[in-house]
Amino acid sequence: MQALISAKELHALLDQQNVKLLDASISFQIPSESKKITDKWIPNTYRFDYDNDFCLPDTSLPHMMPTEAGFNASAQKLGLNNEDLIIVYDNSGTLASPRGWWMLKAMGHENVKVLNGGLPAWIEAGLPVVDSLAKPEQLGNFAGKLNKNAFLDANAVLEYSNNCSAHIVDARSRARFFGEVPEPREGLRSGHIPNSLCLPFQELLDNGYIKPNSELKQAFSELSLYNDNSIIFSCGSGVTACILLLAAHQLDLRNLSVYDGSWTEWGADCSLPITR
Repeated sequence: MQALISAKELHALLDQQNVKLLDASISFQIPSESKKITDKWIPNTYRFDYDNDFCLPDTSLPHMMPTEAGFNASAQKLGLNNEDLIIVYDNSGTLASPRGWWMLKAMGHENVKVLNGGLPAWIEAGLPVVDSLAKPEQLGNFAGKLNKNAFLDANAVLEYSNNCSAHIVDARSRARFFGEVPEPREGLRSGHIPNSLCLPFQELLDNGYIKPNSELKQAFSELSLYNDNSIIFSCGSGVTACILLLAAHQLDLRNLSVYDGSWTEWGADCSLPITR
C-alpha cells in the first residue's frame, strides 16, 4: 500500500466517519526546515505528540518508541480505533509526519498514510483550516501489537555494523556524517556508524514534498540498496530517518527498521565505534 496521500485526495475523504487526522509536528527545528505553521490545522485534527505522549518515559533519549502497552493506552486516549483510516501530517512539509506513520505501522496499523507536503500543501490547495485542535470525545479501541524489528537498539545496530549483514543508512547531512561540522546537540561525537552509508533526507524532498518514485529509485540505486539485505535507517534522533524509510516503502523495499536512538545515543556513548 502506498503511504502518501495528496491534499486533494484527503479532502475527498473528510466526510467519512472513520478518517482520523493526526498532527505529528515536532517542536524543534529540523535542518533546512521551512517555517512552521503553528496556529492553523486541518479541521478535526488531533495532536499526535511523540515528545510527551507517544514516547518512552524515564529515558534521556528524545521521543523513543513507547512500549506496546504504553502506545495502546495513548492511542485509545486519543480516540483512535482499529478500523480508522489514519492520516498523519505536520506543519512544515513532510518531515516529522513519517515518524508518526512508522510508529503506527510498527504497531500493526496498516491503514495509515502521510499527507504529502503536509499542512503547507493543504493551504496551498486553498482548502479550509481551523485555529484549534480537536479534542477526543471518547476512548478508542486501538489495540496494536508491536513489531519488535521496526525499531532497533544500539546493540542490534552494532552487530549489523560489525558483520555487514544489513545496510545502515544515515539521513544526516554529509558534513555531519563525515564529522566535518559539530553535532547540533551538545556532548556528541562527530562522525558516523562504521560501515554505514549517507543519504541526506533533503535529497528525497522537493519543497516539502516526497519526490516521485522515479527519483527516489535513482537515489536508492546509487547506494546499491536493491538487494535482499535488511535496511536500517538512522539520523540525529530517529525522526528524519523515517523519511528515508517511507521512501523505501514507496519503492516496495522490505525488511526496514529505524535505529531509534540514532546519533543522539550513538554519538554520546564512547563505547560505540565511530568512523569519519
